[in-house]
Amino acid sequence: MEFTSASLLVLLQIIAIDIVLSGDNAVVIAMATRRLPKTQQNTAILVGTAGAVILRIIFATLIVYLLKIPYVHLIGGLLLLWIAYKVLVEEKDTDANVTSSNSLLKAILTIIMADALMSLDNVVAIAGAAKGHIGLLIIGVAISIPIMIFGSKLIVRVMDKHAWIAYIGSGILAWTATGMIAEEQIIMNILDLDKKIELYGLMVVVTALVLVIGYTRNKRSRLKSS
Repeated sequence: MEFTSASLLVLLQIIAIDIVLSGDNAVVIAMATRRLPKTQQNTAILVGTAGAVILRIIFATLIVYLLKIPYVHLIGGLLLLWIAYKVLVEEKDTDANVTSSNSLLKAILTIIMADALMSLDNVVAIAGAAKGHIGLLIIGVAISIPIMIFGSKLIVRVMDKHAWIAYIGSGILAWTATGMIAEEQIIMNILDLDKKIELYGLMVVVTALVLVIGYTRNKRSRLKSS
């Protein structure tokens, strides 16, 4: 593949788009790994991010066909809402013999699944920027990997000191999920989401609902354990 000034410009555009649109993904990685032992966090981040990026590349090459599938935004948004709740609640393992490898695998799968669901808009953007150059797309996404990893590790360190930040992370996921759901035409028709103020109102309500349910669940768990 020959690099010309035009192709380098396309590559820089892909990298910039992926970095700008990966902020939520870094939050997902941080949320999924925050309860793992320190020794396993790096493994989960590296493996989970690698798997997520591979899926992102595949999605970007198939995005033209993917977005033709009915209800893909609705299903993805609902799954992401569930993830937003699950990563927030402070559930304790009911089985004391659950091995750390199970938790590690769960964190890796959460990273991959959430990134795949959240990257629909991302891959549309980078696929458009690539203009059919799959090689440039792959290189651009690969370059963004260290940036995603650094961002997630920074968020993990901050969350270790301030537990309330977990609610901000979950709120970001719920907000993103609601936006995905609202993009489905059938939902727009049912809820008559013609104006931005109506859309933002829905996103605020759903996000607040997820956070309130998560907070209530956490509070009950702490009362039971005390």
